[in-house]
Amino acid sequence: MTANLTKQTHFDAIIIGGGACGLMCAVQAGFLGKRTLVLEKNDKVGAKILISGGGRCNYTNLYASAQQFISANPHFCKSTLSQWTVEDTINFFETYGIIGKEKTLGQLFPESDNARDVVKVFTSLCVDLSQEIWCDTAVENIEQVAGGFNVSLERHGKTQNLFAPKVVVASGGLPIPKMGATDFGLRIARKFNLKIDDTAPALVPLTITGKDQPWYEQLSGNSIFCRVWNDRISFEENILFTHWGLSGPAILQISSYWRPGEFIYIDLLPNQNIAELIQAEREANGKKMLLAYLANLFTRKFAEALSDKLPVDKNLASLSKADIENINSLIHEFKVKPAGDKGYDKAEVMRGGVSTDELSSKTLEVKKVPGLYYGGECVDVTGWLGGYNFQWAWASGFVIAQGI
Repeated sequence: MTANLTKQTHFDAIIIGGGACGLMCAVQAGFLGKRTLVLEKNDKVGAKILISGGGRCNYTNLYASAQQFISANPHFCKSTLSQWTVEDTINFFETYGIIGKEKTLGQLFPESDNARDVVKVFTSLCVDLSQEIWCDTAVENIEQVAGGFNVSLERHGKTQNLFAPKVVVASGGLPIPKMGATDFGLRIARKFNLKIDDTAPALVPLTITGKDQPWYEQLSGNSIFCRVWNDRISFEENILFTHWGLSGPAILQISSYWRPGEFIYIDLLPNQNIAELIQAEREANGKKMLLAYLANLFTRKFAEALSDKLPVDKNLASLSKADIENINSLIHEFKVKPAGDKGYDKAEVMRGGVSTDELSSKTLEVKKVPGLYYGGECVDVTGWLGGYNFQWAWASGFVIAQGI
């Protein structure tokens, strides 16, 4: 069988991945008069944009800065985030009809609450700017050749080889394989001998197994505003009890800073002092049962679940000093040792990735492979929950577009 000849293309760059980073890169390159080809494995672009925020797309965060990103080099993302700011994101989308509305903690959503509107901005601009998009296209390999790169792909059941002087890898990370996520970006990095920082699911629910699981299972569906912390960081948001463990915003946040074998701690009543509350209540109504009092602070179901951990059958007046200390410790320092996490199927993003040591912080070009760029989730820059990862994706797409 004869080998497929490489087709000389008229594109300035081939962008692998039609997600947030790849689409922004294509559009920004178009504004600069450059032509790009976006190759997307799925049957449509923007798959993760479409499901983000429950289909509403939390497309940035008003408070985004380098502080909300995890990386082996915490300073690396500063250059990219300064070249394309939150204000730039807001202005960009407003220009094309998407007005943001703030929810909690700086999270910005389209007024329409429809993620399809976000994707439409990019697909419409790609048409207007003559940027080409090929969906249902699986890229198999990238080879560096004189003057650029050969990209091997399969499309409509046929293999092709395309040439372009520049290649952008914006193929995402490992989360949600059923939506087409693969290790392509990491595979190509290994091929070019790039260092990869250890990868793991991030912004992911945590599991509880063994003798403790039934206790969590009985509380499935209960949501409580808490402070969750470990020795690295703390977050104040809701946690959600599930039949397999813990989820909710605060748990997803802490999961990025949790490692197997470690404990996390939960303050079930942040910004209040349970011992002081009980003391005040016992002076007013010492006959009140602890169970009834806790049911006023939490749900009845949660108060009852504490019955095997606290003396809930006592009235407040009869609580001893040791009882109060026990209650205080349990409520303000609830100790949890997760068995693991729910994996890439349920993770919002991937932690780790292509080491920032391999990339120029100003351009995101691979230092030892000129013309090859990495952006978005492939790179070891992982944001908090709440629009931060989109801000990194838009910013890295913009920065790469300046250099291709």
